Amino acid sequence: MFLVIKLKTFAIHGLFFILIIFCAVFLLKLNSEHSLPSNKDLIDQEEMSVILQELFNYRNRMLLANDIKKIELLYDTGQTVGRWAFEHQARRMRYLHNWADKQGVRFIDIKTKLRVRWVKKKKDTITSNIVASTEYKYIYEDALPQALTAKVNMFRIGTYHLLDLKILDQKWLIGREWYTDPFADSLRLDNIKTKENKERIKAGNARDFSQLEQRRLEAVAYADRYCGAAADEEYEYAYNKKYRNYNPFGGDCANFASQILHEGGKFRKTSVWNYQRGGSQAWVNAQAFKDFMLSSKRASLITYGTYDQVLEASYQLLPGDFIAYEKKGRVTHISVVTGADSKGYTFVNSHNADRYHVPWDLGWSDRGIKFWLVRVDY
Repeated sequence: MFLVIKLKTFAIHGLFFILIIFCAVFLLKLNSEHSLPSNKDLIDQEEMSVILQELFNYRNRMLLANDIKKIELLYDTGQTVGRWAFEHQARRMRYLHNWADKQGVRFIDIKTKLRVRWVKKKKDTITSNIVASTEYKYIYEDALPQALTAKVNMFRIGTYHLLDLKILDQKWLIGREWYTDPFADSLRLDNIKTKENKERIKAGNARDFSQLEQRRLEAVAYADRYCGAAADEEYEYAYNKKYRNYNPFGGDCANFASQILHEGGKFRKTSVWNYQRGGSQAWVNAQAFKDFMLSSKRASLITYGTYDQVLEASYQLLPGDFIAYEKKGRVTHISVVTGADSKGYTFVNSHNADRYHVPWDLGWSDRGIKFWLVRVDY
């Protein structure tokens, strides 16, 4: 399923190859957990998978520890693109911890599973194309004294990376990392009412969705099955191949939401909202999708406004409803509600970036963004 382009290989017998991988992992951990003396001519896809997994594991641990200095050691900051990659990672780390503070939660674990699509080598640089499925776990602050029995909340985010590694001073360093960052639309939280919001969120309770209509349940099942790199590994991180992937053409979020409502929620296509060899405007465009659902009476508006203005109403959202995210007067993203955490805080699924049961405002919570909370009428 995944295209694999092998690096230049050598005739290495099985036992020697296993030894090379073992040494790579051992030395990676031994040398400050991210350095690796290596014979570059022996690198191939399987060995790079091991090295990349260790690199992501190390970076996740430092992200949890909020240790920016150790994360900087992973990057070739002497080069412009390497410095940019590090600076962006530093901003997203600060954002994630600021969001956790706003939410009244503490992250307790971050783990990434990688699938390396291909690797190729040019001079001293190895470029990898990677699918990354990252699982985040958190608990609420008021549960910390009982952490062993606290309800652990989990969400996953899937990302697609083009990453350059090079060896400098016997260490692997990231020279470039390009990917669709799920937090890129909101890397600051200084404009929202953090204290008031935290108290409201902490006062929430778990919500019971056991009496949902069957169509809502089937919509959520579809959303979970086809949320790409964020889905369960058994689904091979794939979208539904019946439909075109619109990510290269500006985004696949509305296309995915349309699929969820049609395939899962059993809404019939219309002359305006349809998919034949491709999707209509109302099927694939976020603004047009929101407008069609409201104008066709298939959905109704719960509320609209900034994060501070809609937070209370967000607890009314049910699995199968959707949220439209507006920037500069135009809807640019759609996510579908798929559940809630231990305090009743709404979870959503979406494409670009792929999300599985992610808190609804994560990556979208600054003052410049407005939200349409929409009830779908099944």
